[in-house]
Amino acid sequence: MKMKSVNKILVSTSSSLSASFLKSSYSHKAIVRTPYHVVDPSPWPMIMGANLWGVAAMFICWVNQISFDNLYWGIPLFVLTFYSWVRDIINEATFQGFHTEKVQSGLTLGFILFLISELMLFFSFFWAFFHSALSSSVEIGCCWPPVGLECLDWSKVPLHNTALLVASSASITLSHHYLQWGDIWLAAATYIATLGLSVMFIKNQYEEYAWSSFSISDGVYGSCFFMLTGLHGLHVIGGTCGLLFCFIRMMLLQFSSEHHVALTLAIWYWHFVDIVWLGLFFIIYIWGS
Repeated sequence: MKMKSVNKILVSTSSSLSASFLKSSYSHKAIVRTPYHVVDPSPWPMIMGANLWGVAAMFICWVNQISFDNLYWGIPLFVLTFYSWVRDIINEATFQGFHTEKVQSGLTLGFILFLISELMLFFSFFWAFFHSALSSSVEIGCCWPPVGLECLDWSKVPLHNTALLVASSASITLSHHYLQWGDIWLAAATYIATLGLSVMFIKNQYEEYAWSSFSISDGVYGSCFFMLTGLHGLHVIGGTCGLLFCFIRMMLLQFSSEHHVALTLAIWYWHFVDIVWLGLFFIIYIWGS
């Protein structure tokens, strides 16, 4: 009887130990998590590619004065796809917690590389401007600006735009600091001031184009001037949209004082736009004219 009881105790002990071992090993495997975000399959990249094809086809038809009535579907689909894609990213970052510190560092590095590529894009047009200005050809009168071209006065609208962008960079930096300090209302007030300054810049740039005595077809000066200032204007519009998007998220309390990567990247982009404009102002408007 004693041997049977001892055997029963040994069997029960071994079974409980094996069960606890399996349970602990299973739970250990269950809680192991990679710091990287393995993205779920998504239809948005394919749909966005088709939408961008439609928008590009519309632009080509518009440039060549061809009717593109059957291509209007690309615009609403583009907006809907963009909204759905951004909605998924916000859910993954804000509510599901997939954007770990490792993912945030990867996003930051990717955005820095994107800014470097944008800088190289502007550098190529600055190179064309310097090449034409420092070695003027016979076709443009061997002088710079070309003969018969009236340049814009840098002390009027360009100087006003410079003040607007510098002030907007200061206000958005102040708004960022207020958010880090936890004062959401002062952050919102300075943020609204930044958006107002950016809208004023876009308005001034449009009026400058309307008043200009030359166009993009007026030789190499007109081409370089409107490509540089127009490309910068598109970046200002894109940066304003990004700031407006982050402002809406901030008002929805999706940003905290510690976690606001999207806002930080939008502010970096706005500072980049400001720095490029300073180069445009001193090189194109002052030295180049």
